[in-house]
Amino acid sequence: MRTVRASVIAVVFAAIGLVTPAPAQAPAGDTSRPITLVVPIAAGGGMDTIGRAIAEKLQERLKQPVVVENRVGAGGVTGVDYVAKAAPDGRTLLLLDISAVLHKWLHKSVPFDVVADFAPVAKVATSSLLLFGHPSFPANTAHEVIAQARAAPGKLSAGTPGVGTPHHLAMLMLNAIAKVDITHVPYRGTNLALNDILGGQIPMIWATPVAVMPHVAAGKVKVLGTASAEREASLPQVPTMQESGLPGFHVQIFFGLAAPARTPQPLVERLDREIMAIVAMPEVQERMEKVGFTPGYGDSAAFRALLAADHARYGEVIRAAGIQPN
Repeated sequence: MRTVRASVIAVVFAAIGLVTPAPAQAPAGDTSRPITLVVPIAAGGGMDTIGRAIAEKLQERLKQPVVVENRVGAGGVTGVDYVAKAAPDGRTLLLLDISAVLHKWLHKSVPFDVVADFAPVAKVATSSLLLFGHPSFPANTAHEVIAQARAAPGKLSAGTPGVGTPHHLAMLMLNAIAKVDITHVPYRGTNLALNDILGGQIPMIWATPVAVMPHVAAGKVKVLGTASAEREASLPQVPTMQESGLPGFHVQIFFGLAAPARTPQPLVERLDREIMAIVAMPEVQERMEKVGFTPGYGDSAAFRALLAADHARYGEVIRAAGIQPN
């Protein structure tokens, strides 16, 4: 039985190029079949940059084609669901971010379970989330934002890149925990929200640092607070939302690779080891940092625990706030 099991695992490894089969044991085309890394958003953004950096290095290390496929639609649901339903043979992988965790709580019909339908491979990076304000906006900290919102219910607004994003979650959490009513203004991407805050059409936006910090340096935008559990190393003067009177407020964007559930554990473990080596590469770290992400490897078990914990935590927050899925 042990011999048969070992033979089966060896065949599966050979099929996706994770071992090098002897020419007499497998057809030459086995390792020429590509692995597809699905990125559930459009090409060109920071998440896409991470996917392409990982795919390039994975291809070099496996000696097998690894192609990035941008499967967009339904706010990312389309691409995530595609991988959830793919064959668990190691040939289809997903670059998964925190949005996949939020879909169940923010949408009425989600065709996958982010905890049950995936085999987490490894976490690769994180990004902070900040609340920015226009220079003319009277508040200079999140604490002052809350005070102003309480004094004028429904009068303040904040933009995000869209419904169902981590930015949207941060907006919901701010309202729920502080018991205020700041109007959510969803845009079709960060750039449109950024344009409006620069033009003074909106007083605040939630955004990751990369696109906004140059405008902060130029005095065109100011930082009001960070959603991270701890202060940002590059912005030590900016208090966290927890420090501003919002206990339990913690939103951090993460990115990681996942395979369909029931992917053989030896394949997951081998991919995990490859990702660990790739994330440690200086050139990969540089590409991530250029788009505002912090390289941060977490193994398969740690990534699985993170997905489960965030899924439960954000679900509780959203239900406690009385937010109904749309």
